[in-house]
Amino acid sequence: MMDWTDRHCRYFHRLLSSKTLLYTEMVTTGALIHGDVARHLRYNAEEHPVALQLGGSDTADLAHCARLGQEWGYDEINLNCGCPSERVQRGAFGACLMAEPRLVADCVKAMVDGVDVPVTVKHRIGIDKTESYEFVRDFVGAVSEAGCRVFIVHARNAWLKGLSPKENREVPPLRYALVHQLKREFPHLMIAINGGITNNAQIAEQLQSVDGVMVGREAYHNPWLMSDWDATFYDEPLCEQTRESVEQQMVDYMAREAALRGTPWSTIARHMLGLRHGLPGARRWRQVWSDHRLKGLHPAEVAAIAQGEATKSL
Repeated sequence: MMDWTDRHCRYFHRLLSSKTLLYTEMVTTGALIHGDVARHLRYNAEEHPVALQLGGSDTADLAHCARLGQEWGYDEINLNCGCPSERVQRGAFGACLMAEPRLVADCVKAMVDGVDVPVTVKHRIGIDKTESYEFVRDFVGAVSEAGCRVFIVHARNAWLKGLSPKENREVPPLRYALVHQLKREFPHLMIAINGGITNNAQIAEQLQSVDGVMVGREAYHNPWLMSDWDATFYDEPLCEQTRESVEQQMVDYMAREAALRGTPWSTIARHMLGLRHGLPGARRWRQVWSDHRLKGLHPAEVAAIAQGEATKSL
């Protein structure tokens, strides 16, 4: 979810669910150690609970960045061992780390020893065309001994060569049964599943076998899916918000961000383009919010145009 789940996106998603745990896009240790820490770690107080996802493989660097995450108030530190991109591999982190469970265990221990918040790992069920359950079982076993108690498992292999990141989300087959088997073999661990899950019925079905479900791109492209999660999965009162009320809250947020930091509304609006997914007039509404010729207007004016154009399409 690189370049997608930034703080503006997470603010938007928090309007739809107050309980769902949100994750940052992956932040590399190098970016934090050598770059602008505030730019990478700044978030809105409304985002809690929110987890910082780190990319890296140096134990000292990860421990340092985990401490930064705790100092900034993140509720969880997550180590990414699932990203298959070649650029990430060149940095010796992401999915290629699954081939080195001892190194991952050392990284996790260094982070666990340095912070009080939970340290978790996101990973695949295998790499390349190795499809044995024993591979992922041994990885989870080794890393859990270092103090990790939560594993978020993308139920596909990561092919480190020959597939693009997009193809790595589609070509390797989903094998949910392996993730379910992990939960049976490690009942004391929290096992969450990820990959190909697009509706509440599938989420509910998976929760019969595992402890949690991570939804990524579907939540981004069809965010209204999240609007009843609090009621359905957390026993909270049913959300009475409408898409229009959420849009208005985002307009207010855009105005605040512009006043505080000079943030263009288009930087924020891009994350809510799926809000009217599947509704009549959604295409025209998206086109208005994507029209950079309107960037000089106040976001409230853009919202009025977008709503008017959507109504014309009914």
